[in-house]
Amino acid sequence: MNLNKILIIGINYYPEDTAIGLYTTQKAEYLSQNGFEVTVITGFPYYPQWKIRDDYMSKSFFFKETIKGVKVLRSKQYVPSNPTFSKRIIHLISFTIGNFINLFRVTKPDIVISIIPFTTSALLGWFLKIRYKSKLWVHIQDFEFDAAIESGLLKGNSEPIFKGLLWIEKKLLSKADVVSTISYGMLNKLKQKANVESYYLTNWIDISLFDKDFNKPHTYLDSNDFKILYSGNIGTKQNWDIFFDFINEIKDTPNIDVIIVGEGAEKENVINRFKPFKFVKHYNLVPFDELPLLLSSADLHVLFQKTDVIDTVMPSKLLGMMASGKPSIVTGNMKSEVATIFNESQGGYYFDGSSVKAITDCILSLIDNKKLREELGLNAKRFVNDKFSQKEVLDKFKMELLKI
Repeated sequence: MNLNKILIIGINYYPEDTAIGLYTTQKAEYLSQNGFEVTVITGFPYYPQWKIRDDYMSKSFFFKETIKGVKVLRSKQYVPSNPTFSKRIIHLISFTIGNFINLFRVTKPDIVISIIPFTTSALLGWFLKIRYKSKLWVHIQDFEFDAAIESGLLKGNSEPIFKGLLWIEKKLLSKADVVSTISYGMLNKLKQKANVESYYLTNWIDISLFDKDFNKPHTYLDSNDFKILYSGNIGTKQNWDIFFDFINEIKDTPNIDVIIVGEGAEKENVINRFKPFKFVKHYNLVPFDELPLLLSSADLHVLFQKTDVIDTVMPSKLLGMMASGKPSIVTGNMKSEVATIFNESQGGYYFDGSSVKAITDCILSLIDNKKLREELGLNAKRFVNDKFSQKEVLDKFKMELLKI
């Protein structure tokens, strides 16, 4: 194979080891290990704490490092501790301006991969396409503008702003040679936005990480009670009202622990709301290498999503939940791709969230039926191994890159 120069532009990268940062890192390292020369232009690690990591705070505004064979160029972006919509815009602008300068610190790339969010990553990639005649591949992890309106970040007289943002998004997507995204629902939405060549590049899971013989449970879940776990971002895309209605519904049920492991913009609000409930505990996110043990230590996973978010997001945490071999209870829009996955996998139960009692009754029946829990968990693990294998997904992605 001829050595191909790949440049990846995106706000999230290692040492962020959750969500988009995890996938972008694994993608870059895979390409580096498979004969590509890879450079990443990114920000300083801050997610999901919404605070630049302490070990990076003292580093210079422009910082260069090499991580596992990947050259990483960083620009220190503004990070709001309370990420309102207006502060997120400043956050986006600071990332974009700083890394525009980083564009002049790279040699000519053969292919530029721009990761959305941010949409301005595609703007930076387009600049390089014009300058160097590089191929531009845009990968959408999240339709950020749609998600902003659906999760309530845009309020009041925001329709003109929203239309303007969608117009910018359409123009930038149309400049790409290929646009990929992570679900079929999002591919359909993409086709409504722009007439471009598209590719299904799902998120993935390394199922082998969950095949180890764990001798004892994770310390966060080492009680003898029935353990219900939510692990992930504590943000606006989750339906915390349903979560706390559920907590209130089961408060008199004995021998139950509810554990929230996560950080994010809504962390303090969520912690304050569950203070009256002694059986609910919170811990900050664990390192990635602890995640398989954490997820495998639960008896049941829960994920309560807002019902108006249909196909703008595909929660990556879902793959880890299913790979753990434990059943899940998920709420959201019944027309979403996640609902389809649950129907196909038979790895848990999916609700529209209209009846907290129905959710609670389902969980209580699972508590009393260990055999059913084991069957559902096995179904879930088998499904993600068949459909979302890391090696298979990335091998196919590599072949698509070589085509362009």
